[in-house]
Amino acid sequence: MDGKITTIKTTYSEAELIVLLKEKNENGFHYLYDHYSGALYGIVLRIVQSKECTEEVIQDVFVKIWNSIHQYDASKGRFYTWMINIARNTAIDYLKSKGFQNDLKNQSLPDFVYNTAELSTTNNSSDYIGLNNVLEGLENDKQELIDLAYYQGYTQNEISEKLKIPLGTVKTKMRNALMKLKDLLKDYQ
Repeated sequence: MDGKITTIKTTYSEAELIVLLKEKNENGFHYLYDHYSGALYGIVLRIVQSKECTEEVIQDVFVKIWNSIHQYDASKGRFYTWMINIARNTAIDYLKSKGFQNDLKNQSLPDFVYNTAELSTTNNSSDYIGLNNVLEGLENDKQELIDLAYYQGYTQNEISEKLKIPLGTVKTKMRNALMKLKDLLKDYQ
């Protein structure tokens, strides 16, 4: 024996990971964080556009995943998609929070205006886990809707106002975009 400690890297299938999380197994949580934090961080950063705020939000995201894992239903969608929705909703909730809004009011202009490329800890060429490649399979108007709704946190009403198109059209186009995206994602599994 040479005195070295050997660690065995454990990998879990999605189903095994979900079972571990439901059992409140800490190894499952560590695995979850190690394997998904980068991707979820990128999603949150695109919404809140602040490295400091993203770090705060991402902690909340993992706490919510841990505390609400029993609500995950595999028949309604993939685990990763469920986590993305938690991350997105948590980031949007953070932006709408009174604390964040007060912080915005109290910041000086130079502190508020920044270049998100400088703040990003992710390499844009890493492409947020390849999702941009998938999105390129959509028409430009559908890409814009996905970007506004899922990366910038706009509601459908806000998208309607911003793009000056009827709300019903936004809903129809968004549904079509998501259906097309679902089909495109099947090719990446």
